[in-house]
This record gives sequence, structure tokens and C-alpha cells, in this order.
Amino acid sequence: MIIEARGLRKDFTLRRKAGRLRRERHIVSAVDGVNLCVERGELVGYIGPNGAGKSTTLKMMTGVLTPSGGTVRVCGLEPVPQRTKLARRIGVVFGQRSQLWWDLPLADSFSLLRHIYRVPPAEHAARLTRLRALLDLDEFLDTPVRQLSLGQRMRGELTAALLHGPEVLFLDEPTIGLDVISKQAVRAFLADLGAAGDTTILLTTHDLADIEKLCRRLVVIDHGRVVHDGTLEELHASHGSRRTIVADVDTPWPPGLTLKGATVTSVEGLRVTLTLDGAAAGEVVAQLAQAVPLRDLSVQEPAIEDVIARLYTAPRTAT
Repeated sequence: MIIEARGLRKDFTLRRKAGRLRRERHIVSAVDGVNLCVERGELVGYIGPNGAGKSTTLKMMTGVLTPSGGTVRVCGLEPVPQRTKLARRIGVVFGQRSQLWWDLPLADSFSLLRHIYRVPPAEHAARLTRLRALLDLDEFLDTPVRQLSLGQRMRGELTAALLHGPEVLFLDEPTIGLDVISKQAVRAFLADLGAAGDTTILLTTHDLADIEKLCRRLVVIDHGRVVHDGTLEELHASHGSRRTIVADVDTPWPPGLTLKGATVTSVEGLRVTLTLDGAAAGEVVAQLAQAVPLRDLSVQEPAIEDVIARLYTAPRTAT
């Protein structure tokens, strides 16, 4: 197990006004008993609404914050007391926070990082050559970081986080603010990195397309607690997500017509939408073709945004 958290907690103390001259202390649990185990080589999506505890969890796993309770080990190390040792074995990209030198050319930042992490020159050169090719860095290697576009800088941040060959890569919103082309480039790189299996990746993001395209496993946190840990398919199944069939027909839909295993959810002119009720799409399509003349038809997968929204808004179970 390369990441292991048991009963992980982080409490913050807030002071609120309780009268004109008095303030009361309130304890807020940003992370409230998280259990999370990640195997070597996994690519795990770790998502939740703002304030759910995602970034706080990552900061405890990287040694930035000290846990209030529970235990956490990364690469077999305790992040806070062994932070220096851990830093050599993990890579981190935290949103808009940069590990690059703003006024230096990108190549100089990479050179400085080699010395900071004490990477042998030949190893550093080989890894940089590979990352330059994968992330198309050559055209802006000599450009000062402050002059890079956001997409170029993110590619630089990913390179900086991987140059010392980390076992674990923590990514906090790596595609935030990127244009479509830059997002595609970053996702393609992360997909290849995850498929290689040499680097464990823990990814937090608000862009659910990142999750759909990259993550085999999805962990959802809400109010500091894990509310789902499994595949995206399991999430859809456990929260009632259903596929839909959208059919364009040549004649008006017969009043009262029903199909076994599906519910008619809307009829708009010659377009009919049906929601599958546990039946296979092929079975319903066969019934549909016998009942009405078809012009066009599509089967649509449930939107991850819908199921995640339902999960966030569901009543919390008291513990």
C-alpha cells in the first residue's frame, strides 16, 4: 500500500462573535475520519464540492498540514515528521501555486530542481528528454516562466513535479483555467503516465471530464467524509443513474404506448425520449422499431454531473 490513511482528521478552530465584546471558539472538521488506501500504480480521482476537504487531505498527505487525529503514511513514511525524505519520493502540483522560478527561463528552473532534489545528471537528462517529447516543451524551454501561457506553464509544472522520478504524484486541479487544446494535452499525458503504472496518481478536480477520461477509481468526499469509493459505473448504479434513448420517429407517438423496461419521459413533436428501467438498450430498441417507424436513434449515457450533484445534495446520514 503506497498511500494509507486511517481515521484521518483535520480540525480548525474558528472564533465567532458572540456579543459586542465576546468571541466563542468553534471547532470545524475539514476532514472527518477519512479512510483511504491506494495501491502502487493506481490513478485515483478524489473529488468533492468546495470545502469538502479535498485539498486539506492532500496537504496532510504531503506533510504541509499536521493531522488532528488518525494516521497517514505515504511511501511508508509519516508525512510531517519525515517530510524531507518524503519530498524526494513524491511530486506535487497544487493548482495555481508554482514551483517554477518566475523570472527564469523554464530550462533554468528544471536545472535548479535537479540540484534541489540531488538527481544524478544523466538520470535528469534522460528524464527531461522524455518529458520534453511527451509534453512538447521545446518551443518554450528558453522562455521566462512569467511569459508562458497557462497551458504552457502547467506542462512545465508537471515536468518539474516528475523530474526526480517520484513514486506518487499529487495533482490538485491540474486543468483549471486551461483552454480545450491544453486540457487535451494534459489529459493525454496523464493517461499515458497512469497506464504505464510506474507512478501512483491522486487527482483532485472540479472538471468531471478529467475523471471520466482518466480515473478507473473514484473517491468522493463530502463534509470531510468519504461517501463513495469505487468505479464510476458503481457510482451510477448506486445512485440510480439510468441511460436514455432519444428517438426521432416518422409518425406521431401513439397515445398510451408503453415499452417493457423503459419509461417515456418526454414527447416533443416527432422526438421521443425514453429512460431505461433496468432493461438492456437493445431490447428496448427492438420493441421501439416494431412499434413505430424510426428515422434516427441514439443511446445516451448518464451524465456524471447529474449523479455527483444528487450525491452532494442527498441528506447526510447521522453517525
